[in-house]
Amino acid sequence: MSNSLSEHDPQHFDLAVVGSGILGLAHAYAAVKRGLKVAVFERTGTPLGASVRNFGMGLVTGQPPGIMLDLARESRAIWLHLAARAHFSAREAGTLLFARSEAEHDVLQEFMMVRARQYDYRASLLEGDKLNTLYNGRFRHHRSVLHGTEDLQLYSREAMPALVAYLHSQGVHFRFNTLVHGAGDGRLSTTAGEFRAERVVVCSGHDYLTLFADRLQPMNLKQCRLQMLRLKSEETLPLTHAVLTGLSCTHYGAFSDLPTARAVHAEIEANTPLLNKHGIHLLVSPTPYQELIVGDSHHYGTDAPPFNSEEIDELLLGLVEHTLATRVKVIERWQGVYGSKGPGPFSALAIDAQTSVVLMHTGIGMSVGLGLGERVVKALLEGAELPSPTAVPVAVTALA
Repeated sequence: MSNSLSEHDPQHFDLAVVGSGILGLAHAYAAVKRGLKVAVFERTGTPLGASVRNFGMGLVTGQPPGIMLDLARESRAIWLHLAARAHFSAREAGTLLFARSEAEHDVLQEFMMVRARQYDYRASLLEGDKLNTLYNGRFRHHRSVLHGTEDLQLYSREAMPALVAYLHSQGVHFRFNTLVHGAGDGRLSTTAGEFRAERVVVCSGHDYLTLFADRLQPMNLKQCRLQMLRLKSEETLPLTHAVLTGLSCTHYGAFSDLPTARAVHAEIEANTPLLNKHGIHLLVSPTPYQELIVGDSHHYGTDAPPFNSEEIDELLLGLVEHTLATRVKVIERWQGVYGSKGPGPFSALAIDAQTSVVLMHTGIGMSVGLGLGERVVKALLEGAELPSPTAVPVAVTALA
């Protein structure tokens, strides 16, 4: 329950969270459901970072065995719990990962025969008649398809504001348009004044300079910038699954370390080297409004350049039209940005006895963030060690 010192003091909280992206909201939810007095500080007027620029995929099937797979499954359960209470869409149709070539098909076969059995991935491989009857034969030009049944679709633009509203209704105090420019030893210095908290968790996304730059600089962290599209198909396409292709087998840790994945990488390099150059693999997430969120590319650096490449957009459009067998038109273009290239897929650092920093170093915050927030808050309250990704065999680098 709430600390007696903070109960009646509007400037004093049991937990203060810096950042209202999905990782920040995950910590706020984990704390408020335990009866703590929680505040969230956000420099903008609404969440505008990676958590609303993404595909809204709660991707379980792509996560490598180990803590990331566990976190994705834990997050899935929390997403479904919250969707029913905060009234946002969380569709459970799953994902379709299409193998377009024999090399891509070999990866899916190896995944099903080895990894799916060993780690209980809930997926099935469809080919032949099962593939040819899928969506009335629309995808018969592919070799096979992996149907991952644990994966969720979340429309981020609606899910994030709905989650903020729900947490507010549960007692979380939100301080939007408030920059936290100093933190430590239970104190926060902000543009709205000074605050205190028994514990502070900083979830600052790809901002490595405002807080604790001295601790983050040696980690040589990068930003990843992506080109994203919102599309409308020129014909009626009642797509209910998220869609990927065998290109993702070289990106996601559930597949990328399988021996057969090397042949897919070589095939891409031989036939379409620009895809490797720009870090492109296709992700398609249908919105509740018969539109398609499509991407993505990967550009890594200390900053995210503001200039989009038309070549990248043309490559993405070509991939989506071939994969879905339909013409599309662009409704909207934007950039996704997330923190990347860390010592693992995430970091949970103790700065002092009352302050922690939790950062994602991949684009899968929507897939694993809720589970990670739950584990961090539990560890803080029990005085246990913070979660560590050191046992993860392969890091993943895609925006989900």
